[in-house]
Amino acid sequence: MTRTTLCYIESSGQYLMMLRNKKQNDPNAGKWVGIGGKFREGETPDECMIREVREETGLTVSEYHFHGVIHFRSDTWEDEDMYLYSAKAPDTASINDDICDEGTLRWIEKNEIMGLSLWEGDRLFLEKLISGEEHIEMTLHYEGDTLIEWT
Repeated sequence: MTRTTLCYIESSGQYLMMLRNKKQNDPNAGKWVGIGGKFREGETPDECMIREVREETGLTVSEYHFHGVIHFRSDTWEDEDMYLYSAKAPDTASINDDICDEGTLRWIEKNEIMGLSLWEGDRLFLEKLISGEEHIEMTLHYEGDTLIEWT
C-alpha cells in the first residue's frame, strides 16, 4: 500500500495543476493532477504535503486544509491512500516550472478543470473540493484505467 499526499493550491479562482508529461513509466502520464507525492519514512501527512509542494513548485505553503483520505483500489496498480489537501498560495506565489521533473505546472481556472484530461475518480473529489466541501473521503475502485465503483 502506497501513502501519498495531494494538494490543490489556490490563487485568484485558479488551482495550480500539473500535466504529468516528464517522467518515464508514469501511470499518470497525460493526466492533470494536483501537487503531491509519496511519504518518506517517519513523515506525517502535513510534512509530506509541505515537502512535496516545495520540491515540485518551489512554493512554501502555510495556510492549508486537510480534507480527508481518498482510497484508490486497483487490479492493475498498487493500492493507494491519498491524503487530500487544499492550500492558499503564498502572496508571492511564483512558480518555477523548471524545478518540476514530473510534469508541466499551470494555473488553471477552477471552472475549466473538468475539461482537462483527469482520472475519472479525480473528477468526483474535485467537484466536492471546488464546491467548497470541507470533509471529503471516498473509495475509488479501478479495473485498469476504468473507474468501476466508488463509495
